[in-house]
Amino acid sequence: MRTLSLLTPKFLRAARFCVIFAFLLSTSIEVGFTQHRPDFVPGRVLVKFRPEVSPVQVQSIVAAAGARIAGQIPRIGVLVLQLPPNASEVAYARAFRQRRDVVFAELDHILPLAFTPNDPLYAPSSGRGWHLAKISAPNAWDTTLGSNRVIVAVLDTGVDGAHPDLAPNLVPGWNIYNNNADTSDVHGHGTAVAGTVAAVINNGIGIASVAGGCRIMPIRISDPNGYASYTTIANGLIWAADRGARVANVSYRCSNSSTVATAAQYFQSKNGVVVVAAGNESTFDATADNPYVLTVSATNSSDSLTSWSNTGNNIDLAAPGSGIYTTLRGGTYGSKSGTSFSAPVVAGVAALVISVNPNLTGGQVQDVLKRSADDLGAASWDPQYGWGRVNAARAVSMALSLNQMGDTTPPSVSFSSPTNGATVSGTITVQVNASDNVGVAAVSLYLNGALLSTKTAAPYTFSLDTTRFANGSYTLRAVAADAAGNTASAQISLSIYNTADTTPPTIRITSPMNGARVNGTVSVAVATSDDRGVVRVELYVNGRLTATSTSAPFTTQWNASKAPRGAHTLQCKAYDAAGNVGISQSITVYK
Repeated sequence: MRTLSLLTPKFLRAARFCVIFAFLLSTSIEVGFTQHRPDFVPGRVLVKFRPEVSPVQVQSIVAAAGARIAGQIPRIGVLVLQLPPNASEVAYARAFRQRRDVVFAELDHILPLAFTPNDPLYAPSSGRGWHLAKISAPNAWDTTLGSNRVIVAVLDTGVDGAHPDLAPNLVPGWNIYNNNADTSDVHGHGTAVAGTVAAVINNGIGIASVAGGCRIMPIRISDPNGYASYTTIANGLIWAADRGARVANVSYRCSNSSTVATAAQYFQSKNGVVVVAAGNESTFDATADNPYVLTVSATNSSDSLTSWSNTGNNIDLAAPGSGIYTTLRGGTYGSKSGTSFSAPVVAGVAALVISVNPNLTGGQVQDVLKRSADDLGAASWDPQYGWGRVNAARAVSMALSLNQMGDTTPPSVSFSSPTNGATVSGTITVQVNASDNVGVAAVSLYLNGALLSTKTAAPYTFSLDTTRFANGSYTLRAVAADAAGNTASAQISLSIYNTADTTPPTIRITSPMNGARVNGTVSVAVATSDDRGVVRVELYVNGRLTATSTSAPFTTQWNASKAPRGAHTLQCKAYDAAGNVGISQSITVYK
């Protein structure tokens, strides 16, 4: 190829590009600090220009940057650029990527074979490492095993500091419970949690973990029996945040604590991510979502929710939590189950995300984990799986792409209606304005912290039925996110005031029929209606409360086998949320 002369009037535009390069080279910083990430060919960048850019223009742009075209990949138009000596490959790739006449620019990475840890107890086929395969951790490990500059604080019962699969990854922690430096494990729970998140990987012994290249900061928050308080959890979060931890795992059910939420908000202000367990009581938690923590439910090897995992409005993500093979006190290993072990799986993935893109904020890491999850259950968010089961490989890939995109500008978001301080009733329309320098990916609407709805395209208009909520003061918050994970929020206060509900439900027994003969278990079916909804139906047999149903179709049952022979009177009552009572007709049945 011919070499064109530079810095002539014909190439002033190219010269300006050279000035931009000089600035970037003088200020460039290698983004990310991942250990074990694949290397790249030094002095080389791969660039593809847009088809409308002529070869002469391409040559002048490349020459103005001080590089030269060393080759071309045939049929796809990708140029292999040779950079000047001692040039920063990252800065060159970033500068080319920012040009409008470039389709893409990237480093020429040297990729190893798919990584398989040499830890002898890592064997997905045996069931011991099933959870790592399920979340695509091996694919994530092709990029990073985790950076030793990323610290995960394990707020628990302490950690066995002599365990050979944990000791090399430990950094100094603190005993919040006794206010001293003794972080030894008084129960065993903390050692198992620590091994799940960051046991040493590829060291030829024991197990593999999600983020085995990261560090563990043991924070003991419990008494000798394993019980922890909101106070010790909050103090542990603050202690860890002030000492550089980027991820905190709290395998306790604490997402509905205001004290913990406030401490988690502080941890997030330090660009950290807090992960907590949903709990193992098979119950539904109706409290509002806590935006400062990731609350994790548990799945099994079939990607189904475990029978014992809690669900609720506060669930953000799901992760494997059944039969997790991990470290135990005394240098041994064993299997553990519970949301106590699904939470550190998510904490480990958060650590991998930060390892490849340490410039992400805590909120951005949360967004990456949610948007990269495998959506299970109902489409989008649901109270069982949250935004889905965590996917390590997709999360790491997304974090890397955000690193390359270089978009750090958050969207703008505001409310058009209702106005701040408005009093509303009935069904109202909420209009949110959102814009971004690249593009808005989604806008989510929250009422007192509980997610109401998410829109992924303009107009960002939401319908809100205020009759579902009690009269009182509320905070309405809109959160806008762009594709790079940048977020912004706006909030207003409003008062909900609806007229009192004084209309009782209507209810009618539809089965059995009046005069019917019955025996054994009798199902009593009803037809109900109410202007705001029935919440409970009660069955009365001979005037005594016998059964209750709290979900449609409100069928109740009566065991007639123990009743004496003869006539029996059945009647049902229906209740609405305001406490109004509707009473059905009485029917007589015979045994």
